[in-house]
Amino acid sequence: MLSPKDYRDLVEAALREDVGSGDVTTLATVPAEARGEGRLIAKSSLVLAGLAIAVSVFRALDDHVETRGGQDDGREFRPGETIAVIAGSARALLTGERVALNFLQRLSGIATQTKHFVHAAGGGITVLDTRKTTPTLRALERYAVRVGGGTNHRFGLFDAFLIKDNHIRVAGGVGAAVARARAARPDLPVEIEAQNLEQVDEALAIGVDVLLVDNLSLEEIRDAVGRSRGRAKVEISGGVTLDRIPALAATGADFVSAGALTHSAPAADISFEIELVT
Repeated sequence: MLSPKDYRDLVEAALREDVGSGDVTTLATVPAEARGEGRLIAKSSLVLAGLAIAVSVFRALDDHVETRGGQDDGREFRPGETIAVIAGSARALLTGERVALNFLQRLSGIATQTKHFVHAAGGGITVLDTRKTTPTLRALERYAVRVGGGTNHRFGLFDAFLIKDNHIRVAGGVGAAVARARAARPDLPVEIEAQNLEQVDEALAIGVDVLLVDNLSLEEIRDAVGRSRGRAKVEISGGVTLDRIPALAATGADFVSAGALTHSAPAADISFEIELVT
């Protein structure tokens, strides 16, 4: 779950960016004493993620904002269904609308996309995210992946080794790269990218925790899985699309990582319809 400390500063920064010195339209046209009620409505099928963040946007503008009928993240909505009702200062609702929707639509889009990938995997392989996230929003987007049923990969460059092709070339080969990683931080797991079966064998010979097979054919992936069984886990990467997930799951690999969960998830379509309350 997310804690308010995970998004409080992001919400404040987003409001500073959007509101600046003041929402001139709302301040000029809406009386300060006006009260409003806004209804968040799903306009597309979606998996909800980030409702608490959206509510926190409005509460940053009016600490007396109330919510009714709010649903837990992870619930699926169909077009036309009400997600939640937000009541409070009409000015706060109008000023916070875009920022709140930006967070809610983005995160719900990721959760929805992830749900599609996990469903396509059918339990045959673990679906992982990647570091291909929006700068400064990684913690939130990783949360949305979890809401959608996916699993988080390493958070960043600091919590696991992932030796890729450029590391291998600069280090002088697979063996040298792995040996240096083990010597530097023996407490961290080591994963290494293999772009062919020769590199698979080389990595297995020196000993790694996870093999990242990158852009290999289905036949090569199955071969790599067979060679790695009992020696290392296998993660599939490269060219991972939703329609390929069932075939990739059938290879026997342990994981499949998809940047598409975060870098190209379409935003969920959600509207915020506000009415004056007398």
